[in-house]
Amino acid sequence: MVVIDESGAVVGIENNRLTIKCRDGLRSFPIETIDSITILGHSQMTTACIQHCLTYGIPVSFLSRGGKYFGYLQSTGHVNTFRQRRQCALYDEDFAMNLSRNIVMAKIKNQQVVLRRYEGEHKAELAEAEHMLVICENKARIAPKYDTLMGYEGQAAKAYFQGLAAVVDPDFHFSGRNRRPPKDEFNSLLSLGYSILMNELYAAIERKGMNPYFGFLHRDGEHHPTLASDMMEEWRAVIVDSTVMSLINGHEIHKHDFQFDDTDEGCYLTKEGLRIFLAKLDRKMQAHNRYLSYTDYAVSFRQGIDLQMDALARAVESGDADIYHPIRIR
Repeated sequence: MVVIDESGAVVGIENNRLTIKCRDGLRSFPIETIDSITILGHSQMTTACIQHCLTYGIPVSFLSRGGKYFGYLQSTGHVNTFRQRRQCALYDEDFAMNLSRNIVMAKIKNQQVVLRRYEGEHKAELAEAEHMLVICENKARIAPKYDTLMGYEGQAAKAYFQGLAAVVDPDFHFSGRNRRPPKDEFNSLLSLGYSILMNELYAAIERKGMNPYFGFLHRDGEHHPTLASDMMEEWRAVIVDSTVMSLINGHEIHKHDFQFDDTDEGCYLTKEGLRIFLAKLDRKMQAHNRYLSYTDYAVSFRQGIDLQMDALARAVESGDADIYHPIRIR
């Protein structure tokens, strides 16, 4: 994973190496080690580099400096028309609601586990949030329609972030989610982390021949890749939230690693802060675990995402939502 944040950088390819030319000099990486490229802000990519990425299926995402998604460079080499027709046909079937319930329940369960990790010193502060999460998970299990299900998901998210706010390092004031632009350091990390995770999932969905815009939990009209949003729900707390909490409470990142923009009043990482965050997130993605219920061996989170998209493709082709088991951490 390569993330370019230098304004005015030119991304190219020379002698089978990805090159990044910017005011500070030149960086380069062996092209075979690159699995994705994310460009934040105002940088350029050469035609030769674009052609190479399209030919070899290297996903390239374009985001604002604050993590707002603009678009995606994609090849048509992995399109599976049969799978996409099945995916589209299941939108109004029981499959969609059954899959959506399972995803929301897994998301809430993972939020409970993340909060539980901080119970030692904060049991009293977390009691109310944890109680609400249990209630929302139970109600999500029997939710009869999407609006109801998303209502429980929203209640759970509000309680969960209130819980995180109670246990995060007090130097990092956090009173709930905000975005576009993020108004504080905690939200700055969350927003960028979610954007990077979204791009990982977008690429994995595309590699399996499915359409990232044909979602089930997130419905048409939301003007973003809804299937990628669906698949991200079970991973948010597992990958991004836990990474952010570890960075802040472990004092690996500090207030001086952020800066506020006078133009939009948003809070953004400095160059050094971005380096710290991306290194931590990449280590997380490469960490091995046994969270997948259908493997008897450890896989990295990045491999886990790929295996989960294989399972989703099988579920779509068979029309059986129970084939897909969202990840649940312990």
